[in-house]
Amino acid sequence: MADQNGKPQAPRTKPRFSATFTPDVMSEIRRAAATGIYDIRGAGAKRALPHFDDLLFLGASISRYPLEGYRERCGTEVVLGSRFASKPIHLKTPVTIAGMSFGSLSANAKEALGRGASMAGTSTTTGDGGMTQEERGHSKTLVYQYLPSRYGMNPDDLRKADAIEIVIGQGAKPGGGGMLLGQKITERVAGMRCLPPGVDQRSACRHPDWTGPDDLEIKIEELREITDGEKPIYVKVGASRPYYDTALAVKSGADVVVLDGMQGGTAATQDVFIEHVGIPTLAAIRPAVQALQDLGMHRKVQLIVSGGIRSGADMAKALALGADAVAIGTAALIALGDNDPRWEAEYEKLGTVAGAYDDWHEGKDPAGITTQDPELAKRLDPELAGRRLANYLAVMTLEAQTIARACGKSHLHNLEPEDLVALTIEAAAMAQVPLAGTGWIPGQGAKF
Repeated sequence: MADQNGKPQAPRTKPRFSATFTPDVMSEIRRAAATGIYDIRGAGAKRALPHFDDLLFLGASISRYPLEGYRERCGTEVVLGSRFASKPIHLKTPVTIAGMSFGSLSANAKEALGRGASMAGTSTTTGDGGMTQEERGHSKTLVYQYLPSRYGMNPDDLRKADAIEIVIGQGAKPGGGGMLLGQKITERVAGMRCLPPGVDQRSACRHPDWTGPDDLEIKIEELREITDGEKPIYVKVGASRPYYDTALAVKSGADVVVLDGMQGGTAATQDVFIEHVGIPTLAAIRPAVQALQDLGMHRKVQLIVSGGIRSGADMAKALALGADAVAIGTAALIALGDNDPRWEAEYEKLGTVAGAYDDWHEGKDPAGITTQDPELAKRLDPELAGRRLANYLAVMTLEAQTIARACGKSHLHNLEPEDLVALTIEAAAMAQVPLAGTGWIPGQGAKF
């Protein structure tokens, strides 16, 4: 290169972005500087985290004997709540629908979740704010969430449910409470939650009437008494200290432990909370399973894992690591029609694109799912959306069966850590399976 006078000029180096101050980070700094408030959004962690893609199954070859296609049976059924409940839940497939509230979701979305889960032979869950007629009426098996807020808590609805889930925390915000901003609190939502309409609602981060495992044991007995000992009692925790939280849930009398990793979604929470609190789902499973094994309660107290479950492969890997079932939330909403490209023009009007829309708290969802706007909610046909969800659940189940058969297993619950290897040292250490091509399990024998 030469200047205008023809003198040689050193070439300029290509502009280089900082790995610390990325364009996304700088954009958030500018937004914070302009507004003076933290960012709120829905969904789960968007950062890259060790996940199930870092694990692979070892299919059968000479040393293992596979099952033949679809001609040899591979069972998928699961029973939840068999420890104490006189009426445990029987599901056809070990994938359930996680708790998502009416208020966060439209009534049509809640109905669609109930329809889809029922067609697939599995359960759905109420979420914060109580039970709706649409959801109970279209859910063959419905789990009632009992949250710190107590919004919508009704003993009669507890008795109508098929199980009760005491929510201690969520994967997206362990230690934090929920949010439902005023634009989504309609007359109906407000009436169910005993709140004034149009006013921001922030749920408590802990239950008002107990502080520890001894009190939790009393609460579980109270709920058993209300339901005549029929309903399984779940305890849901956000993944932070899964070994101890699982052990204490078992000690308190839980029939089922629900473990939610940080890829799990939320209706609305601080972005800094979603991205920087909790641990990945993959890192949480083995400590929880170890706690159950140390107490002699593995498979006696069932473990449901949630947080970023997307496919039958993810489900099969979670089961191989010791879970009894998985739960899906974000994936279920996508199956209903969330972030669908058909609404691309409207997403662009909201300053985003299909696939990245996460401003669920604003109540402007073009797909009619995370909204209380009656005109937007009409866009979601609960019958059609329910069939889409049922199709997706069927595919997940078939995918998991295909993998299990390739590993020579006649039931999904026969999958085991021996069937897995890891692609990275981090995943090998978290899942406690060998690094592929080696017999090395990093950190083996370490205490949780």
